[in-house]
Amino acid sequence: MKWLIIALACIQLSECFHKVILHHGKSVRQILRERGELKEFLKTHQRDPALKYRHLFPEYQSEAASEPLQSYIDNFYYGSMTIGTPPQSFEVLFDTGSSNLWVPSNKCESPACTNHARFNPSRSSTYSTKNQYFSIAYGSGSLTGFFGYDTANVAGINIQNQEFGLSENEPGTFFYDAKFDGILGLAYPALSSGYATPVFDNMMRDNLVSSPLFSIYLSREPTSQNGGEVTFGGVDNRLYTGEITWAPVLQEWWWLIAMEGVLLNDQPAFCIRGCQAMIDTGTSFLTVPSQEMGQLFKSIGVYQNENGDNVVNCDTVGNLPSLTFIIEEVYLTIPGSAYIQRVSGECFVAISSTYVRPPTRDGLLWILGDVFLREFYSIYDRGNNRMGFARAA
Repeated sequence: MKWLIIALACIQLSECFHKVILHHGKSVRQILRERGELKEFLKTHQRDPALKYRHLFPEYQSEAASEPLQSYIDNFYYGSMTIGTPPQSFEVLFDTGSSNLWVPSNKCESPACTNHARFNPSRSSTYSTKNQYFSIAYGSGSLTGFFGYDTANVAGINIQNQEFGLSENEPGTFFYDAKFDGILGLAYPALSSGYATPVFDNMMRDNLVSSPLFSIYLSREPTSQNGGEVTFGGVDNRLYTGEITWAPVLQEWWWLIAMEGVLLNDQPAFCIRGCQAMIDTGTSFLTVPSQEMGQLFKSIGVYQNENGDNVVNCDTVGNLPSLTFIIEEVYLTIPGSAYIQRVSGECFVAISSTYVRPPTRDGLLWILGDVFLREFYSIYDRGNNRMGFARAA
């Protein structure tokens, strides 16, 4: 049994696994190659292997950890993570509008699951479950499944015993077409289905991050491999310019803040009596209260094409009105080109409407999604329950 103990001790460290000889003369490298897991194992352990021990030495936790993001047609920003021992790899959408971590399970036979990476509990030596079930509904899709517990690794940070969802049914087509396998929620615990503890809360609890905040940069001109980054435990000063504007969080569910007004070409137009804004990386568009949508579209010159899509004349994009969001008496402006997406010679308007009232029932609700967040570096400060914005570099 001694060889087994040594192997289990070393299997997490890429620099020692080649030294361990298992039963019948097979090395860990040979075992992983035969199981088709060697490539992902090496990919996952390119970072400093000592990162998983840093929770034992909080006095040395002075650096933040960043995960690069990929982008798909400016609509989804996702990055890599692993779950299990040995690690199973997934692409996940980093979503500030939800709180649960979930990935497809190997028990799910929905087309959306079979089209993506699926987690196999039997292949992880650290997996456990309490047979608890969940159901989650998003604006564009839903799923049901069960909860499990296992080691998760995000941005080189190992989180022990992380609770996560494993989908058993993903109806519809939204998740089928998605480039990501699952979702990693970054909102408050109160929003979590099944009272599951979110990933970042476990990072804070186990002292895996040097500061109780994270920050997000979405590239203005993303490519499939350069969409931005999520930084856990700090702020990347290279990714923004100027001063940071801070705003208190109104309710510890979503990243919800107050706005004093919204200007159109520097003139008061919307949110006249004040309103609220949800900061949501999981929403691709800028979402406007339905009561104000007609006026905004008229000012922009929106019309519908033969497919019913909201578009504008591409020749007018350079003259489209700017939108300015007043937050804590600071004017945060995005140009007209920021809410336009050019696809196949047409200029689509990346603005949609919502009938949803704010959680506090006070005023109207805007959702500042990726259209806004490409222009502003965003900081999510759990330690002080506030949000920060600075002009993206």
